[in-house]
Amino acid sequence: MKEISKTEYLADFEERCRQANLKVTPQRIAVYEELLKTKEHPSASMVFQRVRRKFPHISLDTVNRTLLTFAKVGLASVLAGSGEDKRFDGGLEDHQHFHCIKCNKIIDISCEQFENIKLPAAIREKFTVLAKTIYFEGVCGRCKKDNCA
Repeated sequence: MKEISKTEYLADFEERCRQANLKVTPQRIAVYEELLKTKEHPSASMVFQRVRRKFPHISLDTVNRTLLTFAKVGLASVLAGSGEDKRFDGGLEDHQHFHCIKCNKIIDISCEQFENIKLPAAIREKFTVLAKTIYFEGVCGRCKKDNCA
């Protein structure tokens, strides 16, 4: 997985906001920076708890709507869930996810063969595919080692 610098992410953030006619506000930057700081794949409430340290009057609803807007304009993705709160990922590079059903951790993984999946002609002809998502569920190595499995 190619690492993208924070500067590249923020430049891309500003450009995508402009293309989507979104103002680049300090609050939006703070929410986006929280996504960049962590590989934790946070929920809206997790991001809210962190952002409100800097912006005490920001609401959970604002943070949630901001994250959903980011997903809509391609600045983040909403990860498939299994009954939990939506989780968000600010990583724009190609990668897949592994969700541990024991500790609920979501881990970035990278496997070139999944990144290069070719779509069947029947799909290409009928649909415009904007994203391909590979999502694994199971028990992570730590939980397996701790005999939680």
